[in-house]
Amino acid sequence: MKYSANSAWVNNDKYDVVIVGAGHAGCEAALACARLGLSTIIFTVSIESIAMMPCNPNIGGSSKGHLVREIDALGGEMGKNIDKTFIQSKMLNKSKGPAVHSLRAQADKENYSRQMRRTLEKQDNLEIRQGEIVNILTEENKVTGVQTYSGAVYHCKAVVLCTGTYLKARCIYGDVSMNTGPNGLQAANYLTDCLKELGISMYRFKTGTPARIDRRSVDFSKMEEQFGDERVVPFSFSTNPEDVQIDQVSCWLTYTNEHTHEIIKNNLDRSPLFSGMIEGTGPRYCPSIEDKVVKFADKNRHQVFIEPEGLETNEMYIGGMSSSLPEDVQYAMYRTVPGLEHVKIVRNAYAIEYDCIDARQLHPTLEFKNIKGLFSGGQFNGSSGYEEAAAQGLIAGINAAMEIMGKEQIILDRSQAYIGVLIDDLVTKESHEPYRMMTSRAEYRLLLRQDNADQRLTKIGYEIGLISEERYHALLEKEQIIQEEIERLEHTNMGTGEEVQNILERAGSTPLTSGTTLAELIRRPELSYELLESVDYQRRPLSDEIKEQININIKYEGYIKRQLKQVEQFKKLETRRIPENMDYDKVPSLRIEAVQKLKQYRPVSIGQASRISGVSPADISVLLVYMGQK
Repeated sequence: MKYSANSAWVNNDKYDVVIVGAGHAGCEAALACARLGLSTIIFTVSIESIAMMPCNPNIGGSSKGHLVREIDALGGEMGKNIDKTFIQSKMLNKSKGPAVHSLRAQADKENYSRQMRRTLEKQDNLEIRQGEIVNILTEENKVTGVQTYSGAVYHCKAVVLCTGTYLKARCIYGDVSMNTGPNGLQAANYLTDCLKELGISMYRFKTGTPARIDRRSVDFSKMEEQFGDERVVPFSFSTNPEDVQIDQVSCWLTYTNEHTHEIIKNNLDRSPLFSGMIEGTGPRYCPSIEDKVVKFADKNRHQVFIEPEGLETNEMYIGGMSSSLPEDVQYAMYRTVPGLEHVKIVRNAYAIEYDCIDARQLHPTLEFKNIKGLFSGGQFNGSSGYEEAAAQGLIAGINAAMEIMGKEQIILDRSQAYIGVLIDDLVTKESHEPYRMMTSRAEYRLLLRQDNADQRLTKIGYEIGLISEERYHALLEKEQIIQEEIERLEHTNMGTGEEVQNILERAGSTPLTSGTTLAELIRRPELSYELLESVDYQRRPLSDEIKEQININIKYEGYIKRQLKQVEQFKKLETRRIPENMDYDKVPSLRIEAVQKLKQYRPVSIGQASRISGVSPADISVLLVYMGQK
């Protein structure tokens, strides 16, 4: 759909940064720029869509919880906002090691959106504007402004694109197809053409969402009740844990069955996913129920989570059963699930197709390689998920601000943060489906735990200017307490007295035959810092957060040291910078495919070059030799 220019007029207000889109990425980008003192305006096709949750009403989860805590440690808003608006909270994977512990919170989705909008409205240097951006204005491959559908021109020094799933969006179920964005909101139909004219290559991706149902039509007696944690851990390191100990709502677990699967199989010919009506590629790790039934034909049931959308609504979300099947089939299949026999649908499940970019066109700073001052973040970069979007939006916003202020932009590497892994994967690796963060993608996940995100990243947030002096000094004090306490435990000897032996016996631990240190006892798998409190007479009162850090640092000391050595090797390759003007055609013995890929991606370091698909270890060796000679 080509934009036909309306009579243009220039807005005389001058802005440093324009943010396009007010989803989770746009909100973080806008707040970062405004908090760094830049005049910022954020555009959205609908004010009601600010920080909207069109799909699952939760924040966090496996690996995604890590991202939220890292966002918070850098000075972002998502963690603070979910702490204000959650209705159930759970730490996932507690039976496993600390590297994969992940916080997940059920949100009151309307309240989440409302609170984030209030935060934006109260922020100095930030304006909110409803309007559709249709043109990015450039001169000599540098951003100069944007134009709205009404013809208004807004001049600026940088633009951050956070368009989410709105570009030429199409919502589909059965043979029903509507050119709308999520939740029936207006799509953005014109910006794609402008971006293509600027030489930006685009993908067509899709995602889906389940039906929303009426709570009053659900029989919970046939389901398993799912409770939140007895002791809630906040997402934000700045939130007082006592402020989040609230009465929580329940979620519910049920299952599909063979009858459900039979109905789906009998109607696959009516699914736009299988009929070819949907062109976009969907996320492999968040499949529709049709996908699950076809790809996992040996399974006779799949989990279904019934989750409340908020405290003041009867709408509930059917987690695990996203679909694009026709309305009558949706009713038929949902009503085979125990507890949903008489279910009433409030909103049909649907798939949504949208335009996004090939993120390999971006620098690791999330700035387009060929257009100065144009940044990009969120699902528009080919990722999925609120948390991935917010993380990218924050980095894109920070780097847009750094460029305008003439300061060094930030690039988090794979050993520093999950955010670093996320962005490196997006800008380096070819992706044919929406990218989803997973703990398995992080090589150094024992170092990148969610519990130590503040120790890894708060200093960076402070140096950028998004973390206050008070918060930074509180972190330094916390680190000092942890170090002093570990030092004390390493030098506190325990005898073989009866009280100690009783604790060991209760824990199923080998009795002591000679004295040892408290630290050595904590290293035993069945013991912990907490368990030994009654025999540690010199211990001072400490917060749960600090106790956890002490326990992990002592218990996993050997593994942590080993991973730190691996990081040293990784850093050597990351710090070997490749000149921007490197002529790969002149590198002798470099394979043709490697030359093509290296010219296409223009990696900034040997480390990044080594992760490009089609560049072999032998190619890297050739490149290192050539660079050494030069």
